[in-house]
Amino acid sequence: MSSCLGLYIETNVIKYAKVTKDHETLKIEAFGIKFYEKIGETLNQIVSETFSYNIPISVNLSEEMYNYFYMFSLLNKNDLKKAIDTEFESYCYDKKVNRNAYETRYALSNDIDDRDKIKVIHVSTNKATITKMLQTFNEYKLSTITPTGTSIANIASIKQKENIILVNMEEQTTITTIVKQKVYNVDKLEEGAGEVFGKIVSKENSYSKAYEICKNSTIYTMEGKELQDEENEYLDYIMPTLYKIVTKLQDYVTNSTIKFDKIYLTGTLSVINNIDLYFQEFFETEKCEVLKPYFVTDNIKINIKDYIEVNSAIAIAMQGLGYGIKSMNFKKPSFAEQLPDWLKLDLSLGKKDGKQAKVGKKINMSMSGRLDMTERWLIRVTAGVFMLTILYSGLAIFLNNSINDKINEAEELNNFTDQQISLADNDINLIRAKANEYDQLTRNLQDIEEQIQADMRAKGAIPNLLMSLASAIPNDVQITEINTTAETDANGDEVQRISIKAQSRYYDELGYFKAKIQEDNILNDVTSTQGQKDGDFVKVVIEGVLP
Repeated sequence: MSSCLGLYIETNVIKYAKVTKDHETLKIEAFGIKFYEKIGETLNQIVSETFSYNIPISVNLSEEMYNYFYMFSLLNKNDLKKAIDTEFESYCYDKKVNRNAYETRYALSNDIDDRDKIKVIHVSTNKATITKMLQTFNEYKLSTITPTGTSIANIASIKQKENIILVNMEEQTTITTIVKQKVYNVDKLEEGAGEVFGKIVSKENSYSKAYEICKNSTIYTMEGKELQDEENEYLDYIMPTLYKIVTKLQDYVTNSTIKFDKIYLTGTLSVINNIDLYFQEFFETEKCEVLKPYFVTDNIKINIKDYIEVNSAIAIAMQGLGYGIKSMNFKKPSFAEQLPDWLKLDLSLGKKDGKQAKVGKKINMSMSGRLDMTERWLIRVTAGVFMLTILYSGLAIFLNNSINDKINEAEELNNFTDQQISLADNDINLIRAKANEYDQLTRNLQDIEEQIQADMRAKGAIPNLLMSLASAIPNDVQITEINTTAETDANGDEVQRISIKAQSRYYDELGYFKAKIQEDNILNDVTSTQGQKDGDFVKVVIEGVLP
């Protein structure tokens, strides 16, 4: 029986699941969600609560990139690897990034559009990201670091001739395509739970409360919109993100040459009630379901929705137990892990049944008389060790001198490089000073140009206003006075506020005049006072800002 603790880590949230494998039977021993500020303390807490001190830990990769290359299927293994490396180097050159700064893995799949080609799913991430993760888990038995986009397929029940899509709506959304029981494509969307949480946290100032709000929210479909009430006030934060995800998914399905049978929903946003019904409204032939781990059975003590919340962590734990695409592990095995079992040290060596083994023969080291066979062999071994020590010492001295010479050369080269960098820094400072001076001159010219344009607009604004009012004023309305004042709007720009005093014998004529000013965009932000009866006339003051 083997176990693995799967951790899905994103901003302020860790989902965890401890999965045990007994032959072909899988069981979830512990699971949950933690919200953290200091990740180290939270990891210690999870390991302690799940009793995972000595078991492997599997964690998700972050900030990964997906690229796709197409190769001829007749290439051998070595040539294929070289071709893939060449393609990625070309990609890095086009993007003007350093190829050596990235750690890469890839998986292969048959190209469904061309039988003579292989599709390469290429995943890369910055080496600094891997280093930081290794430092975080330095005290633990970290076994795998894998992208969630590929490992999420571990928990799906996939039939042999079934094509499915897995929509994992975590902090960011990944759309994973499964064709013929193999991962065929992974797309990342910026939209996801992170976008929703950001909006809710700005109001509630709590990640845990934002998560509970999502979990307790209900989407009302076209048939049940009349049921919507006050408890769904946060849907204004949730629905725009879901709509962007589902429309991009709809475009993907429409433009794909693959005929899909099902769409599975998982991740943080999948806990929203009725989300499967909402997605189903956008798809006629593809069935939409919330993804449940295939080996989990209904349990009256545990709500299946609680398992679904940590689907990503369960899938990552299964990766650590040997499921999924093994080539996608970004955790390099240590030297000790790569040794075959027969080379690994056995600390019980020299002991038998817990006690020190006895030496079968007592060695007599007396120098008198003839030497027996054992003593002669001891002398030979001692002489051999002595000669090896002399050779090793001479080689060490030679290597040490060579290293010192190389260090001196490196220091000289480093000093020369520092001098060149210093000269380059001086040139950069000079260029920056000239650039700042140029920017200041440019800003001065822009300010002058804007002032000239503002003056020209102000000069023609009043005549244009009068002409517009003349064409808009009804016959029974009279303008008795027009005043202008300058003020500053919310953006800090100077605007002209116009005040028009008008009178008429009829209320509706004055209302029509105000509406006409607003509709024809004669003035912006149009307001008016209530009509005041003065003799036979009704008088109002209409105000607005010149466009």
